[in-house]
Amino acid sequence: MFLTILILGLVLGGTYALLALGLTLQYGIARIMNLAYGEVTLAAAFVLVALFKAIGLPPLLGTLLIVPAGYGAGWLLYTVMMRPLVARSGASGRLEVDSILATFGLLFLIQGLLLVAFGANFTSISYLDRGVNILGVSVALNRLIAFGVCVVAGGALTLALARTRWGMVMRAVALSPGSAPLVGIDVMRVARQGFALGTALAACAGASIAMVQTFSATDGVVYTMKALIIVIMGGVGNVPGALIAGFALGLVETFVVTTIDPGLTLAATFAIFLCVLLWRPQGLFGRG
Repeated sequence: MFLTILILGLVLGGTYALLALGLTLQYGIARIMNLAYGEVTLAAAFVLVALFKAIGLPPLLGTLLIVPAGYGAGWLLYTVMMRPLVARSGASGRLEVDSILATFGLLFLIQGLLLVAFGANFTSISYLDRGVNILGVSVALNRLIAFGVCVVAGGALTLALARTRWGMVMRAVALSPGSAPLVGIDVMRVARQGFALGTALAACAGASIAMVQTFSATDGVVYTMKALIIVIMGGVGNVPGALIAGFALGLVETFVVTTIDPGLTLAATFAIFLCVLLWRPQGLFGRG
């Protein structure tokens, strides 16, 4: 039983961790609380499914196309919609409130487009869903692939932030956006990169979700809330913290489903979230 919970929990947590990476960059670096994050994730998932059903494009190959497209979409969205909010907010601290209101409207816009394009029915695909035996536990191959994508993306991002000049610049803007210009950093450009990279990671998470889960056009708020919970638990802008918190949440949910009652999964998730907010509001691992 313990081994089953451990393996299945880590695999589920990999999907959650990948889902949260993009939001922690957008919120931690660009200071954008993107309430439409789940809808962007779903949009990528629906595109992947459409490509698979229409032309038989393998989801793994589709992911390689969707992720750069997500980066471009994030760059455009920041330039057209977010940059005016940043310019207007100045040093007043209004950006977080304005971004919440703006992306709340964007949430319904994207959701409406998804409903028109794909309908309200649940969608899924059958792709590499055969079982693989790991230490006596059967795990679907597509879930292992999603787990591998999380490990690669999370590991590469963590190393890049810790070991490269680009990462140092990103961390400087995340920690002190007011002081970063004093050393020649273009905060607006870095924030746009962080937001675009976060959108690319959301697209990658959407592709992974499309391979392993059934979803509908109205599920975006669930993914946004899961990502937000992980970001708060791990610490805003803390990529390693988001990875650890994602895996931890997957383990907790798997434990609850396996040993208690599947109906208490969300209750357990939000109970952990409330505990973190009350006793360690800066997150379990602090800001990135």
